[in-house]
Amino acid sequence: MLAKAERQRGAKSMTDLTVADPPAALAHAKHINSDLKAQRVRSAWVFLAPTLLVLALVAGWPLVRTIYFSFTNASLTNLSGAEFVGLQNYLSWITLKSGRTIYKGLLADPAWWNAVWNTLKFTVVSVSIETALGLVVALVLNAHFPGRGLVRAAILIPWAIPTIVSAKMWAWMLNDQFGILNEILLGLGLISQKIAWTASPDTAMVAVLIVDVWKTTPFMALLILAGLQMVPVDIYEAAKIDGVHPFRVFWRVTLPLIRPALMVAVIFRMLDALRIFDLIYVLTPNNAQTKTMSVLARENLFDFDKFAYGAAASTMLFLIIASITVLYMWFGRVNFDGGER
Repeated sequence: MLAKAERQRGAKSMTDLTVADPPAALAHAKHINSDLKAQRVRSAWVFLAPTLLVLALVAGWPLVRTIYFSFTNASLTNLSGAEFVGLQNYLSWITLKSGRTIYKGLLADPAWWNAVWNTLKFTVVSVSIETALGLVVALVLNAHFPGRGLVRAAILIPWAIPTIVSAKMWAWMLNDQFGILNEILLGLGLISQKIAWTASPDTAMVAVLIVDVWKTTPFMALLILAGLQMVPVDIYEAAKIDGVHPFRVFWRVTLPLIRPALMVAVIFRMLDALRIFDLIYVLTPNNAQTKTMSVLARENLFDFDKFAYGAAASTMLFLIIASITVLYMWFGRVNFDGGER
């Protein structure tokens, strides 16, 4: 009762203030809104603090350690005895008496730049195909038809299967001796002889792209579908009454309205593609045509016992992903609040 009386008195005083002095009432209202906003921000930070602490422990600390080891001569068997060597793991050079200069380090390693090229090529091609196919699938799933819920659930099965399982399954299907894909293509007359999809330098990247597109297109479709369901139905009804062509409605209405969701979906998928590891490692191990930055970093960290060199590769991978993400968000005007900057 006391709190209710206080609220009533506050409301009454606010009403009196509004009648007597409108500018003062406006300033008072702004002050109240500012206090509420500050309180909400403080509450948000309180709820986010445990998550940020866990992220700092499981992600931030290993990242800092990796960057530190990239400036040392650490080996897998002697991490505690690592000595600081500066930028030698990234770039160093020796000038011989003959005047010839020999460059060493990650930035002078052709294998590293080949891995960078493979990663970027895989990212651009896979994300482009998955975005186009995901948009088509999302438009179909957004339409009203019998059994739509069942189809929506079924379309997510490839994405729900663990990547390792998908890779092993497709490795059998792509096998050149008893793989079902070769049998189907031979039966249709599309090929004249069996193809070693994952072993041939000409088809290894194609095989990886096929598996990745099959697995990840549902993820893109799901994110785009979420954006489509936010578009008001009244817009489509008005366009139908006006006799606007469906393609024009898609180009002029649907695409601009789902653009923020589409851009966020692309950046999420792009981050996954840039750090691709498990699919490549299972399908095409030790293949120079598909070796990505993550695979190269892992080989140096554990297989070749060049821990510091692998840490430098991991650090460069982080910097490349961070730079591409920032540039994409800047030029694409991505706003994670759902709009544009």
